[in-house]
Amino acid sequence: MGSALQSAALFHLMQPDTDTARRDSNGQSHSHPPSLIARCSSLRELKQIQAFAVKSNFINDKAVLTKFINFCTSMPTTSSLHHARHLFNQIPQPDIALFNSMTRGYARSDDPLQAFELFAQILCCGLSPDDYTFPSLLKACANVVAFEEGKQLHGLAVKLGLSDNIYVCPSLVSMYAECNDVVLARRVFDKIVGPCVVCYNAIITGYSRSSRPNEALSLFREMQESGIKPTYVTMLSVLSSCALLGALDLGKWIHEYIKKNEFDQNVKVSTALIDMYAKCGSLDDAVSLFESMLVRDTQAWSAIIMAYALHGHGRKAITMFKEMRKSQVRPDEITFLGLLYACCHSGLVDEGYEFFYNMRERYGIIPGIKHYGCMVDLLARAGRLDEAYRFTKGLPIKPTPILWRTLLSACSSHGNVELAKVVSEHIFELDDCHGGDYVILSNLFARAGKWEDVNYVRKSMNERGAVKIPGCSLIEVNNVVCEFFSGDGTQTEYRELQQALDKLVMDLKLVGYVPDLSLVHHADMVDEEKEATLRYHSEKLAITFGLLNTPPGTTIRVVKNLRVCGDCHSAAKLVSLISNRQIILRDVQRFHHFKSGKCSCRDFW
Repeated sequence: MGSALQSAALFHLMQPDTDTARRDSNGQSHSHPPSLIARCSSLRELKQIQAFAVKSNFINDKAVLTKFINFCTSMPTTSSLHHARHLFNQIPQPDIALFNSMTRGYARSDDPLQAFELFAQILCCGLSPDDYTFPSLLKACANVVAFEEGKQLHGLAVKLGLSDNIYVCPSLVSMYAECNDVVLARRVFDKIVGPCVVCYNAIITGYSRSSRPNEALSLFREMQESGIKPTYVTMLSVLSSCALLGALDLGKWIHEYIKKNEFDQNVKVSTALIDMYAKCGSLDDAVSLFESMLVRDTQAWSAIIMAYALHGHGRKAITMFKEMRKSQVRPDEITFLGLLYACCHSGLVDEGYEFFYNMRERYGIIPGIKHYGCMVDLLARAGRLDEAYRFTKGLPIKPTPILWRTLLSACSSHGNVELAKVVSEHIFELDDCHGGDYVILSNLFARAGKWEDVNYVRKSMNERGAVKIPGCSLIEVNNVVCEFFSGDGTQTEYRELQQALDKLVMDLKLVGYVPDLSLVHHADMVDEEKEATLRYHSEKLAITFGLLNTPPGTTIRVVKNLRVCGDCHSAAKLVSLISNRQIILRDVQRFHHFKSGKCSCRDFW
């Protein structure tokens, strides 16, 4: 039955059009293979047309072979590229256009390195690369982070006088950005005379992915001033930058801009808006936007599941997954990452295990390093440290430093000194230059009264040149994102802020606040010095700044680069009580919603 249907389909394809049919010497009409290719929808149909071309003596026609190859490389799969290469190898003297078609296909494939092998053939054949050759090769470099090869291609483009080409320049910017060198990407961009929207998109995306949102947004404003109309790609990176900053007001302005310019009909843009609202602390806006979407694909469902997870609503995230399955939308690896994250921050260990095993057994999704990290975190937060250690040791892949750090942090939270020593050895074998590891270990030893170990860890940290990452908090006030670092309150330029924070702490003490001096681990410090150290943490400075510069009743939204400390967490609960304000604090792990003296995390974070 299947072969009969295929034959019928091929017969339909081969019905001659008056414009494309050819007549032989007997006046018989024959369909021309190139016209059939234009109506082809699968590799199987293409092979049938190829058989027809052989029978009709078209197979040696270079133009026909070129169209066959172009079809195979337009939306490449392993099978189509293999077939394209087979056809390509039959051509005695392929021109540069054919090479470009093949390299374009490889660059879009799962094995982009094949493009370099083909490029070597181009050079051996004496063909000169043109402005269509470099974009594909540079894309291949970007896909596999082949930085050195990308620089060599850049040098060759300069040598051939193509480095300023309108097709090559954006590809160079994108390649350097994808290879994590936005400095070189910007250098190329700045040399472009009258950059187009593709160039702007490449550099804005590069800055956004490199966690440099201010530069990305600055370029977006420059782009607007230049009169260049953005595309949906621009908006995706701009929204991502707003999310990184936690700049809700700016994000809302971007949303209005998106609606005005009719980008809101794009599912990817709507999904990015959900993500932006969630990461800027407005879960209600994220949910409202999701519910208004007419088309919800896997990415949209995953975004709303992750939104609930970030805000600590584990059960709601699981409910949304059930709704997703009822809608017959298939989950992907991001969906399960959101589910595992939700279970992790809600203490749902059994449910987390179930999702972890189902993703492979039921949905055929192979867990990645982030999924393993969530499982380690899930077990460790629940106090099942030995089980988390065995899980990490038994992984089918080599554990990364980040996985071990997750376990080290949990050892610190649960006061397990001996396991922390074992875990730290695994970390230092892989990376001994991360200051945070030494700080966690040192603080754990200090709480246990092991001062010799504290001194040894601090000495090792200095010898290895590891640097502690300073606490930094952001708050958006009047469309301006302000940045505070721990200790800023002691600087003279922050005198007014310091005085306001000092008074706030006095008010907090009247309602029961007691600074947790056990969190400051310096034996040579007196209690007054320890309290001052705690007082001027970055999140306290940002919250105080918000109280000073926003109307009463306004929600205060703060983003911190590290995990919020226990003392700041206790203080924020009381600030929300005495100021009658809601405080939404996003730290490196999750959101905390402080209201009326309580936190949404229920002190589980």
